[in-house]
Amino acid sequence: MLNKYARAFFTRVLTPFAALLIRLGVTPDAVTLVGTGGVVAGALIFFPQGELFWGTIVITLFVFSDLVDGNMARQLGRSSRWGAFLDSTLDRVADSAIFGGLALWYAGGGDSLVLCAIAIFCLASGQVVSYTKARGEAIGLPVNVNGLVERAERLVISLVACGLSGLHAFGVPGVEILLPIALWVVAIGSIVTLGQRVVTVRRESAEADAVAQGGNSA
Repeated sequence: MLNKYARAFFTRVLTPFAALLIRLGVTPDAVTLVGTGGVVAGALIFFPQGELFWGTIVITLFVFSDLVDGNMARQLGRSSRWGAFLDSTLDRVADSAIFGGLALWYAGGGDSLVLCAIAIFCLASGQVVSYTKARGEAIGLPVNVNGLVERAERLVISLVACGLSGLHAFGVPGVEILLPIALWVVAIGSIVTLGQRVVTVRRESAEADAVAQGGNSA
């Protein structure tokens, strides 16, 4: 849902920055690679140590590369299958690092195997949710559905809660509960979103098969 509204807003905001990078000779693929590297480093260096606030700050600085690289490609008129493939693949890498870093924290200093398992579930379910759309599109279906918790929602919910929870280290009381709540919300929301996409693919495939059979009988 956030993809529909927030992406257009941030695209407008980041357009001047994207134009500056183009003038400096930076390529969209380079932005994609650097952005992913920054997210992975922030998640796997800071989160396992319990540095949730600073990890979130680092990740947030780099996560907008997902919008900047696409903006650059459009300005250059170079949108390509390779760019789309690289961007989508590295998005999965970044998401895995974020939830993997949180799982490492809860397996260690965070001392909660339940939350470790929930973080791993968020990681896995996010990959499956993305796969269902990609696979549906690969067999020629539009997969026309706005899921309850898609990638944008997973990132916003998790990172906002993570950053706020990290304020506990600065003496802010009670905020540490926000991250566990967010992980449960993302986990349950991912299950709902997966169901929405599966139902949509089933309906669209049935409709496509009916049209194909009608054409053959004619």
